[in-house]
Amino acid sequence: MILMKDIIREGHPTLTKVAQPVKMPVTLEDRNIAFSLLQYVMNSQDDEIAEKYGLRPGVGLAAPQINVSKRMFAMHVYDVDGELYSMIVVNPKINSRSSDMVFLNGGEGCLSVDRKTDGITPRHKSISFEAYIFDIKSNSFVLSHGTLSGYPATVFQHEYDHLDGIMYTTKLYVDIPNAKPLFEEEELM
Repeated sequence: MILMKDIIREGHPTLTKVAQPVKMPVTLEDRNIAFSLLQYVMNSQDDEIAEKYGLRPGVGLAAPQINVSKRMFAMHVYDVDGELYSMIVVNPKINSRSSDMVFLNGGEGCLSVDRKTDGITPRHKSISFEAYIFDIKSNSFVLSHGTLSGYPATVFQHEYDHLDGIMYTTKLYVDIPNAKPLFEEEELM
């Protein structure tokens, strides 16, 4: 089980390196790492478990954040309509990005950043991607193509950046011309 002590923090060299592709088929060791990433995110959203183990809440976690320089991450996030996007993502490639730019009101956060940051991070409103996604039916990682928009797309891009050694803290702006807030203020309440 991943705990906060296992998550490396801003300034650690692994967080600024481009992660290596995961060898296919996914080994048992890499599979266990990938599932532990998803388990952390799910546990961190469970109030009882999070309190018991002192977990900061998160919606995504990338392997480099636990000092494993491999191209995989997990996300467990709901969109504004309540649809759950819960997936383990291996060797992703973003194939296209919308020209519409968005940002999170109040800025993004990160389990590897322990300080308050000021500013907003530009993200594409929607993306299309290909990646090996774990498929429960086949109990294996299957090459999948998908599209995401809104909040799930923002989370995907944040985690994808970790695989390229990019921290959101290097992409902070006071204002982003022509970008819109992802959520209107009343949606946040």
